[in-house]
Amino acid sequence: MLQLKNIKKSYKVADFTQVALNDVSLKFRKSEFVAILGQSGSGKTTLLNIIGGLDHYDSGDLIINDKSTKKFKDTDWDAYRNNCIGFIFQSYNLISHISILANVELGMTLSGVSKKERRQKAIEVLKKVGLEDHINKKPNQLSGGQMQRVAIARALVNNPDVILADEPTGALDSKTSVQIMELIKEIAKDKLVIMVTHNSELAHTYANRIIELKDGNIISDTNKLDKQKVDKKYNIKKTAMNFLTALSLSFNNIKTKKGRTILTAFASSIGIIGISIILSLSNGFDMQINKFEKDTLSSFPITISRQATEMTAEDMMTLTPDKTDSYPDTNVIYPYDTASSLLIHKNVFTEEYLKYIDEINEDDVVGISYLRTMGLNMLVKNNDKIEYINNLNMISLPKQLKQNEQSFLESAYDLLDGSFPNDKTEIVIAVNEKNRLEKSVLEALGIDVNKEEIQFDELIGKEIKVILNDDFYINTNNYFIPNMDYEKIYDKGITLKIVGIVRGKEDNMLPQIVSAMSMSQGAGNILYSNELAEYIINENANSKIVLKQQEEDYNILTGEKFTENATKDDTLAYLGAKDIPLLINIYPVDFKAKENILNYLNEYNKDKPDEEKIIYTDLADTFSTLSSNIMDAISWVLIAFSGISLIVSSIMIGIITYISVLERTKEIGILRSLGARKKDVSRVFNAETFIIGLTSGVIGIVVARLLLFPINSLLKDLTDLNNVAVMNPLHVLILITVAIILTLIGGLIPAVIASRKNPVEALRTE
Repeated sequence: MLQLKNIKKSYKVADFTQVALNDVSLKFRKSEFVAILGQSGSGKTTLLNIIGGLDHYDSGDLIINDKSTKKFKDTDWDAYRNNCIGFIFQSYNLISHISILANVELGMTLSGVSKKERRQKAIEVLKKVGLEDHINKKPNQLSGGQMQRVAIARALVNNPDVILADEPTGALDSKTSVQIMELIKEIAKDKLVIMVTHNSELAHTYANRIIELKDGNIISDTNKLDKQKVDKKYNIKKTAMNFLTALSLSFNNIKTKKGRTILTAFASSIGIIGISIILSLSNGFDMQINKFEKDTLSSFPITISRQATEMTAEDMMTLTPDKTDSYPDTNVIYPYDTASSLLIHKNVFTEEYLKYIDEINEDDVVGISYLRTMGLNMLVKNNDKIEYINNLNMISLPKQLKQNEQSFLESAYDLLDGSFPNDKTEIVIAVNEKNRLEKSVLEALGIDVNKEEIQFDELIGKEIKVILNDDFYINTNNYFIPNMDYEKIYDKGITLKIVGIVRGKEDNMLPQIVSAMSMSQGAGNILYSNELAEYIINENANSKIVLKQQEEDYNILTGEKFTENATKDDTLAYLGAKDIPLLINIYPVDFKAKENILNYLNEYNKDKPDEEKIIYTDLADTFSTLSSNIMDAISWVLIAFSGISLIVSSIMIGIITYISVLERTKEIGILRSLGARKKDVSRVFNAETFIIGLTSGVIGIVVARLLLFPINSLLKDLTDLNNVAVMNPLHVLILITVAIILTLIGGLIPAVIASRKNPVEALRTE
């Protein structure tokens, strides 16, 4: 069943060539005990290695059941060693960090035998060699004879066709040697046993065929075989080591070096610790920013102006004259047009669009405010004297779409005294957070501003008259002037009554935003309803002054011609000719509602030409994007610095893995002799780096998590923010994965080096 045909093998060292086997031809029976004798250097071990597939011949052929091995690939040789050959080595070659049982099971593991079956077979064969009471011991807990019995059990357990024994008693005493030889002789009754020895007495006592070698040539064969039977159905099963087996081998090896492994994992986890803390801080600050956005920025309106500026990064470049570089060293001026450098888009507020705005989903908006250029003709009576006033910082409150719900005013302001308005003619005064109100407003209302404190009831009940156009303006020779007879027109006006004093709520930015968006410069404001503004516009739309202005091409208030900056439409808007606002502010309920509103506004622009589109400004998005970009930039810079330590860790892992390869060289040879493929050996070391990487990642996350407690405590003292640093579970998974990947990369080259080691040379390593 096994035949060597004209086998030649030589080794070249520098310019010297050593012939190990010279045209050797042999045939072996299916079951016989063959002893190969010879002095050192005769070629007997080389012959054994070639038969076992550990070494390969230069020429000739090794034939297994009439099947040539000339075209065998590495995987074929691996399968051959696993299925057909059982090795018994002089130095036992047991893997020291796994149990006796695991050593015996290893070959079957590579064959894909199930865990239950291989354990059962391993225990049975260990009983045969008398070691059933030692199955859980490690090899270093056994005597030399016992370790050789383990080696015999490992060689037998996979039921190979050929047992190769290389000086099996060379390291044993005479009594133990006899026991081992008797055991091998028993095996040879139904298997082919080929034993290499230089002990002639031992060979003649136990073997039934003796082949003697000298200088690589066969000089005698006591029981030569001419013909042999061939099993045509003979097939060699491929081997495969799964990753779990590789993990088990590596884990058992790592357990023998716990201290070094933990130190290595901790050192390589430093980068993970740094990045974990940075990501936790970034995540926490993002959450704080999001909270700020929800609490504050969600109140920022979506602004739609009559004129909008479209500017990209490229547009910004056009603001610098392109005829020269910045800061030129010249004595000339390069003229350019600023207006042409900006992309100014004019939003045309048609009645259709204003109606579209009013039809926004009422569940998404707190209110809609309209900034109008309409002038209010206001009179006030102070101590029986009627005066004209125009500096009261009158602000129109946002229009509320929902009915029978808490008003915008009540949701954003605290009532300090009086009551909230119940009618369009009722107004309130808004003081700032320090209860301050601008002196000019107080003076206009007839209050003595020299007093340090002013009681609320001095203002509550105060009346202001709004005079409509037809009562306020007088036509004189096609020009209109104000009617100065205030006594006559005072009683004709619309009476506005101050009914309450309000102040913006501490946790609500809306009062400040409404004030800012209405272009008010005052420290306090008089707030009136949008319904009042609409009522005044409706009343003034058909007034005499408005109708006259519509006919003329000059300003009937000043007599001046209209210009690009002072148009007829501007004058009509001031006179309240129609309800076309200068600015629209839409206040969303929250960020989710804002997205709905933006989608609604975008829908209006769909399929419209550019000149008919209405462009809006989302201030909240501007602020949040800016803050988010700044936070991201800081985080990435810090992560980049921490990442350097990860690269250093990878290099260190590579060095540690290479050291492990050197330490486990003999184990590599043992695995290859049992039929492990190159990729299986590589997988063992990849499994080791996987374990180190996983340990490193877990240590990094745990240490970082513990460090977050003092970090959060310090930030609490510095910023008064609670739990700023928050670890994101997704970041935990990503960082552990990164740690594993980097350690695998670091150990990749050493693992490849391990897989390419020559099994014969690896087995010789001590």
